[in-house]
Amino acid sequence: MARKGKYVYDWPRPMVAADAMMFAFYKNKIKLLLVARGFEPFKGKWCLPGGFVNMDEELEDAAARELAEETGLTGVPLEQMHTYGRCGRDPRGRVITVTFMGIITDGKHRIKAGDDAAKARWFDIEKLPKEMAFDHNEVIAFVIRKMKRKKIYREYNAKMQTSR
Repeated sequence: MARKGKYVYDWPRPMVAADAMMFAFYKNKIKLLLVARGFEPFKGKWCLPGGFVNMDEELEDAAARELAEETGLTGVPLEQMHTYGRCGRDPRGRVITVTFMGIITDGKHRIKAGDDAAKARWFDIEKLPKEMAFDHNEVIAFVIRKMKRKKIYREYNAKMQTSR
Protein backbone atom coordinates (compact mmCIF):
# COMPACT_ATOMS: atom_id res chain seq x y z
CA MET A 1 0.00 0.00 0.00
CA ALA A 2 1.36 3.39 -0.92
CA ARG A 3 2.10 5.73 1.94
CA LYS A 4 0.91 9.30 1.76
CA GLY A 5 3.68 11.32 0.23
CA LYS A 6 4.64 13.24 -2.85
CA TYR A 7 2.23 11.46 -5.24
CA VAL A 8 -0.54 10.16 -2.96
CA TYR A 9 -3.46 12.51 -2.54
CA ASP A 10 -6.44 12.78 -0.19
CA TRP A 11 -9.12 13.22 -2.87
CA PRO A 12 -10.64 10.34 -4.90
CA ARG A 13 -9.33 9.64 -8.38
CA PRO A 14 -10.81 7.80 -11.36
CA MET A 15 -9.65 4.33 -12.34
CA VAL A 16 -8.44 3.67 -15.90
CA ALA A 17 -9.30 0.55 -17.87
CA ALA A 18 -8.54 -0.72 -21.39
CA ASP A 19 -10.91 -2.89 -23.44
CA ALA A 20 -10.16 -4.87 -26.62
CA MET A 21 -12.69 -5.31 -29.41
CA MET A 22 -11.58 -8.17 -31.63
CA PHE A 23 -13.32 -8.70 -34.95
CA ALA A 24 -12.87 -11.75 -37.18
CA PHE A 25 -14.02 -12.20 -40.76
CA TYR A 26 -15.16 -15.83 -40.82
CA LYS A 27 -17.44 -17.84 -43.12
CA ASN A 28 -19.19 -14.84 -44.64
CA LYS A 29 -19.84 -13.32 -41.22
CA ILE A 30 -18.15 -10.74 -39.07
CA LYS A 31 -17.63 -11.97 -35.53
CA LEU A 32 -16.90 -10.10 -32.30
CA LEU A 33 -15.09 -11.70 -29.39
CA LEU A 34 -16.86 -11.36 -26.03
CA VAL A 35 -16.26 -12.81 -22.58
CA ALA A 36 -18.73 -13.67 -19.83
CA ARG A 37 -17.72 -12.17 -16.51
CA GLY A 38 -16.72 -14.67 -13.86
CA PHE A 39 -17.20 -12.27 -10.94
CA GLU A 40 -19.38 -9.41 -9.78
CA PRO A 41 -20.24 -6.86 -10.86
CA PHE A 42 -22.31 -8.31 -13.71
CA LYS A 43 -21.28 -11.93 -13.08
CA GLY A 44 -22.29 -14.05 -16.09
CA LYS A 45 -23.00 -11.06 -18.38
CA TRP A 46 -21.16 -10.75 -21.68
CA CYS A 47 -18.69 -7.91 -22.17
CA LEU A 48 -15.53 -6.95 -23.99
CA PRO A 49 -12.24 -8.43 -22.81
CA GLY A 50 -10.57 -5.79 -20.72
CA GLY A 51 -9.64 -4.54 -17.31
CA PHE A 52 -7.73 -2.07 -15.23
CA VAL A 53 -4.45 -0.55 -16.38
CA ASN A 54 -1.46 -1.22 -14.13
CA MET A 55 0.53 1.75 -12.84
CA ASP A 56 3.58 0.97 -14.98
CA GLU A 57 1.71 -0.12 -18.13
CA GLU A 58 0.94 1.61 -21.40
CA LEU A 59 -2.72 1.64 -22.47
CA GLU A 60 -2.26 -0.56 -25.53
CA ASP A 61 -0.17 -3.01 -23.50
CA ALA A 62 -2.96 -3.23 -20.91
CA ALA A 63 -5.53 -4.00 -23.61
CA ALA A 64 -3.27 -6.69 -25.13
CA ARG A 65 -2.55 -8.18 -21.67
CA GLU A 66 -6.22 -8.34 -20.71
CA LEU A 67 -7.10 -9.86 -24.10
CA ALA A 68 -4.46 -12.56 -23.62
CA GLU A 69 -5.43 -13.25 -20.00
CA GLU A 70 -9.17 -13.49 -20.68
CA THR A 71 -9.19 -15.21 -24.11
CA GLY A 72 -5.71 -16.56 -24.85
CA LEU A 73 -5.58 -14.41 -28.01
CA THR A 74 -2.20 -12.76 -28.66
CA GLY A 75 -0.27 -11.00 -31.39
CA VAL A 76 -3.12 -9.07 -32.98
CA PRO A 77 -2.31 -5.41 -33.77
CA LEU A 78 -4.57 -3.04 -31.84
CA GLU A 79 -5.78 0.42 -32.82
CA GLN A 80 -7.03 2.91 -30.22
CA MET A 81 -10.65 3.77 -30.96
CA HIS A 82 -12.40 5.86 -28.32
CA THR A 83 -12.48 6.80 -24.64
CA TYR A 84 -15.54 6.32 -22.43
CA GLY A 85 -15.91 8.02 -19.08
CA ARG A 86 -19.58 8.65 -18.32
CA CYS A 87 -20.15 8.76 -14.56
CA GLY A 88 -21.92 5.64 -13.27
CA ARG A 89 -20.79 3.31 -16.08
CA ASP A 90 -19.17 0.98 -13.52
CA PRO A 91 -20.71 0.33 -10.09
CA ARG A 92 -17.24 -0.03 -8.51
CA GLY A 93 -16.49 3.66 -8.97
CA ARG A 94 -15.45 6.20 -11.58
CA VAL A 95 -13.85 4.25 -14.44
CA ILE A 96 -12.52 5.75 -17.65
CA THR A 97 -12.06 3.14 -20.38
CA VAL A 98 -9.96 3.39 -23.52
CA THR A 99 -11.12 0.99 -26.24
CA PHE A 100 -8.88 -0.68 -28.79
CA MET A 101 -9.88 -2.58 -31.92
CA GLY A 102 -8.18 -5.46 -33.69
CA ILE A 103 -9.21 -7.25 -36.87
CA ILE A 104 -8.38 -10.86 -37.69
CA THR A 105 -8.70 -11.50 -41.42
CA ASP A 106 -7.62 -15.13 -41.64
CA GLY A 107 -10.58 -16.75 -39.85
CA LYS A 108 -11.38 -17.16 -36.20
CA HIS A 109 -8.54 -17.90 -33.85
CA ARG A 110 -8.81 -20.41 -31.04
CA ILE A 111 -9.79 -18.83 -27.78
CA LYS A 112 -10.03 -20.06 -24.21
CA ALA A 113 -11.55 -18.23 -21.26
CA GLY A 114 -9.13 -17.41 -18.48
CA ASP A 115 -8.40 -15.06 -15.58
CA ASP A 116 -11.69 -13.42 -14.54
CA ALA A 117 -13.61 -14.48 -17.68
CA ALA A 118 -15.92 -17.48 -17.19
CA LYS A 119 -16.45 -17.96 -20.96
CA ALA A 120 -15.08 -16.60 -24.23
CA ARG A 121 -17.03 -16.77 -27.47
CA TRP A 122 -17.21 -15.31 -30.98
CA PHE A 123 -20.58 -13.67 -31.76
CA ASP A 124 -22.00 -12.64 -35.15
CA ILE A 125 -22.15 -8.82 -34.95
CA GLU A 126 -25.78 -9.02 -36.11
CA LYS A 127 -26.67 -11.36 -33.20
CA LEU A 128 -25.00 -9.89 -30.13
CA PRO A 129 -26.36 -10.45 -26.60
CA LYS A 130 -29.08 -7.94 -25.73
CA GLU A 131 -27.93 -6.91 -22.26
CA MET A 132 -24.21 -6.67 -21.64
CA ALA A 133 -22.14 -5.68 -18.65
CA PHE A 134 -21.32 -2.04 -17.98
CA ASP A 135 -22.11 0.16 -21.01
CA HIS A 136 -20.67 -2.29 -23.52
CA ASN A 137 -23.79 -2.34 -25.75
CA GLU A 138 -23.17 1.36 -26.39
CA VAL A 139 -19.40 0.95 -26.76
CA ILE A 140 -19.76 -1.93 -29.23
CA ALA A 141 -22.37 -0.13 -31.35
CA PHE A 142 -20.06 2.88 -31.67
CA VAL A 143 -17.01 0.83 -32.66
CA ILE A 144 -18.98 -1.33 -35.13
CA ARG A 145 -20.06 1.88 -36.89
CA LYS A 146 -16.40 2.97 -37.06
CA MET A 147 -15.24 -0.48 -38.20
CA LYS A 148 -17.78 -0.49 -41.04
CA ARG A 149 -16.13 2.65 -42.44
CA LYS A 150 -12.72 0.94 -42.66
CA LYS A 151 -11.41 -0.12 -46.05
CA ILE A 152 -10.84 -3.73 -44.95
CA TYR A 153 -14.53 -4.04 -43.97
CA ARG A 154 -15.77 -2.51 -47.23
CA GLU A 155 -13.54 -4.85 -49.25
CA TYR A 156 -14.67 -7.91 -47.28
CA ASN A 157 -18.32 -6.91 -47.54
CA ALA A 158 -18.01 -6.41 -51.32
CA LYS A 159 -16.32 -9.79 -51.65
CA MET A 160 -19.15 -11.46 -49.70
CA GLN A 161 -21.79 -9.77 -51.85
CA THR A 162 -20.23 -11.07 -55.06
CA SER A 163 -19.81 -14.62 -53.71
CA ARG A 164 -23.54 -15.03 -53.00
